[in-house]
Amino acid sequence: MIMTNKKKRIAWGITGAGERLLETFEVMRKIREMYKNDVEIKVYISKSGDQVVKYYRIFSELEKNFDNVWVEINANSPFLAGQIQLGKFDFLLIAPATSNTVAKISLRIADTLLTNAAIMGQKAGVPIYIMPSDYKEGVVVTKLPNGKDLKLTIRKEDVEHVEKLANMENTFVLEDPEEICGIFEEYLKV
Repeated sequence: MIMTNKKKRIAWGITGAGERLLETFEVMRKIREMYKNDVEIKVYISKSGDQVVKYYRIFSELEKNFDNVWVEINANSPFLAGQIQLGKFDFLLIAPATSNTVAKISLRIADTLLTNAAIMGQKAGVPIYIMPSDYKEGVVVTKLPNGKDLKLTIRKEDVEHVEKLANMENTFVLEDPEEICGIFEEYLKV
């Protein structure tokens, strides 16, 4: 039997969440550099995510550092859900994920590029990793692109959707961008 050293293929989805976006970008850039011969990372950005990555001024950095970058046209374009279902990706990572994206996935509403891909991936048994921006109830302080702090109150309703996601089959909830490194380490052992 001939063993091939096939690259792992990862779909990274970015939603309209600014919370921990820059930290997630830095972790993903580090992973891409560390594993450049072993992993292919394609970036899929939601319509709202497109606005946010431009607001944080990282769109060109995404294009420069990753294999491909696509922006959502509609729930099926680019055709990520089909690629996920057909096993073209080893896993789907959505980080950071807005409370809207988390709620839609938990309620089975597949009307955006990333919610459609996540739900179809769940049905096909593809691992889905999601890092919600609204993970724990209470007050959080986030940094805006201009360096100013923004205080947000995370509500119990948002946390309930996160808890529902955490109980779904083949769906794993992450709290911190650094946890993403462990996912790649695990997949590259296989």
